[in-house]
Amino acid sequence: MTQAPRTANPILQPSPSSRPPGHPLSQSLRQQIRRALVQVGGAALLWCLVALPGRAAVELRVAIREGAPAITVGSSTTAVVRDRTGQGLGQLPGGRSINVASEGGRVRLASWLGDAFWVEPTDGGYIFIGDRWYRGRVLVTPGANGVTAVNFVDLEAYLYSVLGGEMPVSWPLEALKSQAVAARSYALYHRSRSQAQPYDVVSTTASQVYKGLESEAQSTRAAVDATRGQVLTYGGQIIEAVFHSSSGGYTENVEDVWSRPLPYLRAVEDYDAGAPVYQWSVSMPMTDFERRIAGVGALVSAVPERTTPRGRVVTLRLQGNAGTRVMSGNEVRQALNLRSTLFSISVAGGTVNIQGRGYGHGLGLSQWGANNMARQGRSYQEILTHYYRGATLSQVQVQ
Repeated sequence: MTQAPRTANPILQPSPSSRPPGHPLSQSLRQQIRRALVQVGGAALLWCLVALPGRAAVELRVAIREGAPAITVGSSTTAVVRDRTGQGLGQLPGGRSINVASEGGRVRLASWLGDAFWVEPTDGGYIFIGDRWYRGRVLVTPGANGVTAVNFVDLEAYLYSVLGGEMPVSWPLEALKSQAVAARSYALYHRSRSQAQPYDVVSTTASQVYKGLESEAQSTRAAVDATRGQVLTYGGQIIEAVFHSSSGGYTENVEDVWSRPLPYLRAVEDYDAGAPVYQWSVSMPMTDFERRIAGVGALVSAVPERTTPRGRVVTLRLQGNAGTRVMSGNEVRQALNLRSTLFSISVAGGTVNIQGRGYGHGLGLSQWGANNMARQGRSYQEILTHYYRGATLSQVQVQ
């Protein structure tokens, strides 16, 4: 693994002032992206004709840090430092790092103070952001509460890391391939809707877990390469291919968990039996419960007012010796740090006992279900069409 760079005052050397081929996409350039659905041999293929000067691949914008007082940035090779427009300013020697800080609503990088700075490794080097190594390059910008660092990275290279962040790298290749297609679809779905935003996705579970080089493995690269450019579409559009760890036996219709119905996120039987999160239990002292949920006091009863057809808690009435409170299932899940909203609560002898099933929202691909299906000899295509009803496996081509 590449060693973390030494923090030191970098030697910033003069750099050519020409704008690099991969300068940030302008709004007009993004508007040149066209999509058309064609039928080839009975299979739907999604052709994405994307004009990216000097680049043959889709570049994704991933927020690594947002609103940090300062961010450490470095490179494994000599890195070129540029301003927002692409004007070369200097070079950061390989193996060195520098703190980038917010100053008066702008960004301070060494002796420069500006609206934003690019740090771009040369010769295929890696970029260091915060405490991890990543592929691609970084744009640091000021924010309301500090500095934001956005990793601009090739989509397929991004997926090398996401697979290892979302699934054990030792799982069967067909399970990893199903995750690759789902994660690629999810990323492109959000990329198409984030043009006015500073980034497409974040690096946490709020989007997809992305840890840079540390979560890559030979198996994740093999799964991504084997499905290169493949996405899921419905009605000619890339779907929001959400996924979760385990549903506890049955996934959900999306409108029962969220508000907007989608034809491809329907309730189906899950194959997650035997997963370590298929069934779980939590017990906590009453004092711990009172600390986590205010306005109730010592809990007397917890009665669901509304559940999904599969039993997930939508709203829950909590009755205690100090009052009554109605909370959403998600609010209770977050307050009590539960794995899902598929739970029930009972009280015995001053202890709150919680029985639950599954991990996550229960929509779309079940990762443990994919693992079990792959071990049963099912292909990644079969896994995907089971969990995303009516969706078509399509091919994105970038020109």
